[in-house]
Parts: sequence; C-alpha cells; structure tokens
Amino acid sequence: MVDTAFTGVEDQLGITAACRLTGRSRATHYRRLKPPAARTPRSCVQAQPSALTDEERAAVLELMNSAEYAELPPAQIWARELDAGRYHCSVSTMYRILRDKGQSGERRRQATHPAKTVPELVATAPSQVFTWDITKLAGPAKGNWYHAYVINSIRTSSSIIWRSWHSPRTPGPDFHSYGSPPP
Repeated sequence: MVDTAFTGVEDQLGITAACRLTGRSRATHYRRLKPPAARTPRSCVQAQPSALTDEERAAVLELMNSAEYAELPPAQIWARELDAGRYHCSVSTMYRILRDKGQSGERRRQATHPAKTVPELVATAPSQVFTWDITKLAGPAKGNWYHAYVINSIRTSSSIIWRSWHSPRTPGPDFHSYGSPPP
C-alpha cells in the first residue's frame, strides 16, 4: 500500500517530499532501488596454501607420540624442538592434529587405583564383631531429651552395653546402664 502511494506522488513531489509524506525513510527507498545481489555458495572449499600435507601431519603426530614427548603438552614439545633448531608447525596446529586424532586429553600417564571393596564383617561366635548406635530420645517436656548409646553384638543381635544421659552437654545420672534393657 505504501509502495503504490509512494510511486503515485514521487513523480509530482520529488523523492524527499514523497518519503516524508508516506513515512518511508529515504535510505530504505534507495536501498530498495538497488537490492544486493544474491550470494552464491562457494563451488569448492579452498585449501590454505601453507597448510601441512598429510605426510607432514603424520610426521608431527609421530613426533608428539614418541617416547621422549609422549607425556608433554604441545607447547613444551614446540619449545624443545625450537631449541633444537627444528620448526614443524605452530602450537595451535599441534593441538589441532591431536584433536583430529582424538588425543587432545591428558597426555601424562594416569595412575589407576584398584576398585575399593566394601568391608565384610563376619562373626562366627558371640562377642567377635560389634556395632554401635547413638539415638536421640524425646524427654517428658519440651527441650528435654535423652541420648541412648547402644553397643550390639552382630552374632547374637542383643545389646551388650547400653546407657542413656539426660543431655549431650552434661552427663547426668544414668537411668539405665550396663545391662539388658528393661521390658
């Protein structure tokens, strides 16, 4: 709609007045007169002229995996080779070669630890293996509690020692101690 109104008044008023009257920006008008040409995709991807050949990449990979450099990062390999008067490629190219071959992780040998086994306690007779527990018991009033300490024998599943205190801060008189619990 704006385009048809614009073309109707453009010839009589001029471009500036027609743009002002229709509310169109002059930059938009001139941009639409010459639309940009459609971009065509590249027919082939050009290779970088200074890129390493496959043989050179294989030689650099062999150098980085040699016994002397197998545990070193590419920056140290590059520096040592440069000190020896040899330049193969940049440090970033060394990283690219390692990444392409799936070797970009940690290059040092990693310590492997054996799997930890869960300890297994076996009792063949009473009083060989014990377990213990501390339980907090509610007291008769708010803010009062008791701590019950129990030591059990695994083989007999009976309490060997048990004791309870009025509060955890100040051990008070025991109401039960060293014996079987009351019925």
